[in-house]
Amino acid sequence: MLTKTTGTSLSAVVIANDLSVGYLGETVVANINFHLEVGKTLALVGANGSGKTTLLKSVAGLIPPTAGTIEVFNAKPLKNPARVAYLGQFHPSSFMLPLRVQDVVSMSRFAAHGLFGRMTLRDKQATNNAMRVMGISDLAEAPLSAISGGQRQRVFLAQAFARDADLILLDEPAANLDTGACELYRSYIRKLASNGKSVIVTTHDIGEAAECDLTMLLAHSVVAYGKSPDVLTQKSLLATFGIVGNYQDGKIVIVGPEHGHDH
Repeated sequence: MLTKTTGTSLSAVVIANDLSVGYLGETVVANINFHLEVGKTLALVGANGSGKTTLLKSVAGLIPPTAGTIEVFNAKPLKNPARVAYLGQFHPSSFMLPLRVQDVVSMSRFAAHGLFGRMTLRDKQATNNAMRVMGISDLAEAPLSAISGGQRQRVFLAQAFARDADLILLDEPAANLDTGACELYRSYIRKLASNGKSVIVTTHDIGEAAECDLTMLLAHSVVAYGKSPDVLTQKSLLATFGIVGNYQDGKIVIVGPEHGHDH
């Protein structure tokens, strides 16, 4: 069910009404309506090119809507930059040398004290805690160029977490992560939400979406939006991916592609 929200709400982190998103005036997804509350997690799920990254960038304020409205903390996106952390799929800092792991993670604290401000004790604690959370404390002095792709992804997740933002926007955060790192990341997302932080994540992983409070399925349109158990249904997954799934022991289980006959 798509719900339009009118007015402002003190508990609202993101409100989108009749939102259309795209690039250079060309719409990728239209008629988006959703309302994200404090301490809630939302998964944007779809295949490549479905519009999930485009929507996330619109929430971050990186691209303007092509129609409709979106508010973040009851204002236009980018009006409260210190309250938002955004992790995209491409990381320019990975090409800036020389940089150590702790340098990259601490860059997230610039929003708190400025590019040339001194790192405070709070900044150092946030940086160290984020590295500990992602299991990279032992890599603090390592050059970013010398570690693996999976380790780099841990570094960039730690960078987003160290910002200590109220809204965390993560674009395919589990990319290149091994099983152990995925569990660290998912566990910390749950902890953040329990502490009143709000999270929007794009993913192909239906199991990851099932752990979120809300899911929006995208396929160049909003296929379904609502509480994850209500959205991740056979019919909706078929419309989104061409696959069928079921819940089993609290987890989503992929049955297989739908070909119109039994197997």
